[in-house]
Amino acid sequence: MEKSCSLLIHFDKGTPALANEIKEALEGNDVSLKIDAMKKAVMLLLNGETLPQLFITIVRYVLPSEDHTIQKLLLLYLEIIDKTDSKGRVLPEMILICQNLRNNLQHPNEYIRGVTLRFLCRLSETEIIEPLIPSIIANLEHRHQFIRRYAILAMMSIYKLPQGEQLLVDAPEMIEKALATEQDPSAKRNAFLMLFTCAQDRAVNYLLTHVDSVHEWGELLQMVVLDLIRKVCRTNPREKGKYMKILSSLLNAPSTAVIYECAGTLVSLSSAPTAIRGAANTYCQLLLSQSDNNVKLIVLDQLNELKTSHRDIMVDMIMDVLRALSSPNLDIRRKTIDIALDLITPRNIDEVVLTLKKEVVKTQSAELEKNGEYRQMLVQAIHSCAIKFPEVASTVVHLLMDFLGDNNVASALDVVLFVREIIETNPKLRVSVITRLLDTFYQIRSARVCSCALWIIGEYCLSLSEVESGISTLKQCLGDLPFYVVSEEGDTTDSSKRTQQVSSITVSSRRPAILADGTYATQSAASETAIAAPTLVQGSLVSPGNLRAMVLTGDFFLSAVVACTLTKLVLRLEEVQPSKAEVNKASAGALLIMVSMLQLGQSSVLPHPIDNDSYDRIVLCIRLLCNTGDEPRKIWLQLCRQSFVKMLADKQFRETEEIKAKAQISHAQPDDLIDFYHLKSRKGMSQLELEDAVQDDLKRATGEFTKDGDDANKLNRIIQLTGFSDPVYAEAYVTVHHYDIVLDVTVVNRTKETLQNLCLELATMGDLKLVERPQNYTLAPESSKQIRANIKVSSTETGVIFGNIVYESSNVLERTVVVLSDIHIDIMDYISPASCPDAAFRNMWAEFEWENKVAVNTIIQDEKEFLNHIIKSTNMKCLTAQSALDGECGFLAANLYAKSVFGEDALVNVSVEKQVDGKLSGYIRIRSKTQGIALSLGDKITLKQKGGS
Repeated sequence: MEKSCSLLIHFDKGTPALANEIKEALEGNDVSLKIDAMKKAVMLLLNGETLPQLFITIVRYVLPSEDHTIQKLLLLYLEIIDKTDSKGRVLPEMILICQNLRNNLQHPNEYIRGVTLRFLCRLSETEIIEPLIPSIIANLEHRHQFIRRYAILAMMSIYKLPQGEQLLVDAPEMIEKALATEQDPSAKRNAFLMLFTCAQDRAVNYLLTHVDSVHEWGELLQMVVLDLIRKVCRTNPREKGKYMKILSSLLNAPSTAVIYECAGTLVSLSSAPTAIRGAANTYCQLLLSQSDNNVKLIVLDQLNELKTSHRDIMVDMIMDVLRALSSPNLDIRRKTIDIALDLITPRNIDEVVLTLKKEVVKTQSAELEKNGEYRQMLVQAIHSCAIKFPEVASTVVHLLMDFLGDNNVASALDVVLFVREIIETNPKLRVSVITRLLDTFYQIRSARVCSCALWIIGEYCLSLSEVESGISTLKQCLGDLPFYVVSEEGDTTDSSKRTQQVSSITVSSRRPAILADGTYATQSAASETAIAAPTLVQGSLVSPGNLRAMVLTGDFFLSAVVACTLTKLVLRLEEVQPSKAEVNKASAGALLIMVSMLQLGQSSVLPHPIDNDSYDRIVLCIRLLCNTGDEPRKIWLQLCRQSFVKMLADKQFRETEEIKAKAQISHAQPDDLIDFYHLKSRKGMSQLELEDAVQDDLKRATGEFTKDGDDANKLNRIIQLTGFSDPVYAEAYVTVHHYDIVLDVTVVNRTKETLQNLCLELATMGDLKLVERPQNYTLAPESSKQIRANIKVSSTETGVIFGNIVYESSNVLERTVVVLSDIHIDIMDYISPASCPDAAFRNMWAEFEWENKVAVNTIIQDEKEFLNHIIKSTNMKCLTAQSALDGECGFLAANLYAKSVFGEDALVNVSVEKQVDGKLSGYIRIRSKTQGIALSLGDKITLKQKGGS
């Protein structure tokens, strides 16, 4: 068994001092050497050394010293050394220190008395303490507050000992009298804490007789008062009405720590609107007044909990919460926006959007380090607002379109996706959005943003002027054709004209060549050079065109998107343009651009040729423009848009389902007690108590007071640790709560003998740590004992708890050991399904370095059934839309996502294919930032994927 230690000092052993050296220094008269020797002795003792030979030396040469530092080190030494033998009896030599302690308690110097009293707080040997009781009590009335503080704490520690009530019979009465006359805030706090811990009824009586003066007490005492109120009200909820006045007064206390604790106490005890509103106001004030980012994050967590349970009240506080956006910290801003988005209603949407717009404008003007990320968060928030309340889209869409050319690609991509969704869901905004998009198209610098913008232009340019503007904008941004030029040294005139448009120097060479007849001739070599022509945009030259520059980098996917957009625009022009000549002219221009892009892709100008998919796509567009039929026209002009509408509908359906899943469904039992609030006597009840009674009735009626989970669920978490034939039977109920694992072990003595010194010895493997080792017990024949063990968890790595039960019996001289079954802590207890955008999933997939690849090995023959089995087994959420999983094609790919209680992300990609024989093959890839979660999930999937297990 490890010894408990109340003292911790860092000590690097290096070359440890010898006991003889320490002894010589202690025997000398030099005070500084004695101090160094005592420090070395204390550190060696803390690191496992015993040094029994030093005790007598210290008693002879250190005990009589008057130096304060030496006396303090002496008390530390006495605190560390073993004061009892192996059987628990006090060592005889400890009597030598009793007289010294008594002298210290009567010493004229206040410091010596105080530190000695503080030492007694950590002493548990009653044989040493008993002779000192009169001196301790005498110090309760000392004139100096430093001594009175520690005298009270010493009495509390002694009273809490197993035989403490016999040593200090009248301690509560003495402390209560001292509390009535005490003026020092710290001493009053210690006295009240002693009553709270050892005589709760006296503490309650004292508090209720001083209700009107609680707000005048010191901060330390007010914190203990809040602890008392919480404890009393949890034990007896009907008593909470007595303390509401105290809590209301403490909400206005000058100490921020007190008002924070008071708000938390108020929320935990009462659900009355007045109480919740007061607590929310307090949290919002702390959010603005505190400069520490950690404090702000903690307060935001509290507001988030309030939002979950009291959303109607928190809706009115949304603007106060949004003031936290003034903090430059990105985590604070993210939490603030997440809370605000859940509190949006038709009443406050305009104010919220106006605030978000102001913040967007600030990111444009100020040059801060993470402005791009903050702007992206704001764009996503505005997007969410516009989807919930389409009427606000018109006020923000034009402002956000200024950021299509943002250097932060993620932010610009969010803007263009927002524009794509708004233009479909708000038909009234179509004309203005298209006009604005065509005006700002030349500012776009990202290929992904440009692809989405091109799709919007191709789908939503419907009128004649819009189609013509769209074609004209694309031609301007692509610049003059061709995209590259072949120049020869002999063509000097044309080459000199070309160099004004060529962005890079044309490379040509002349070298001698030997002909077949043996004569010499001069050979001219030609080279191909890409041309980046200046583009005329809104009357000014922009060099080079943004679209041209991206095409010349070899982005042929973008080239294919350009070809598709031009095809759609020409097809739509045929419908809205009566002049066939204009249509033919536009079609010829589009074909010329497509052919030029194909030539560029097949030339040697770029380091890599055009890929087959992009080539086939551009060729398809050329064939379509050369020979248009009704069916292809319908596919290009109608069905593409219908697919997008269906995708939006699926997205909306998924979001609705998630909201429904989050909503708490609770039902009242038919035989539950109904307490009619209107028939109650209201005499002597405050407004807060009346409101609280109403809320309790509502909760009881809706079944919110019903316990979560059923008894069958609890039975599944009981693990048998020993066999039925063992002399000691043990079973454990495992509770996993975030960072803590609690083992409630029931131990049953199945013998006819008394078991002595029975101890549950546990050890852990993995990232688990035993907080406190259980103590020894004596178990009567055929009796049982509940033993609780707490274990801390530091990661999601699968851990194992193992151990044994050791005991002694009267018949057997040796200790008996019963080995326990292992307890495996499942990773499923740590992770929960979560959602994230596809872009975020892809970014994390690229960033995370740990990957675990598991081959598919299952008897399940249906792809969707296998996917559902993996989802159920891993407790993850499928991010792939249901529409993408529909149909029978013989293969399936889906992304799964979950988040651990430690904030770790778990990413899973399932890729399976049905073979000719009907079996499934493929791989399941797991990625995470840490190794533990990847390995644990892989083991879980390997174990569960066969199905039915």
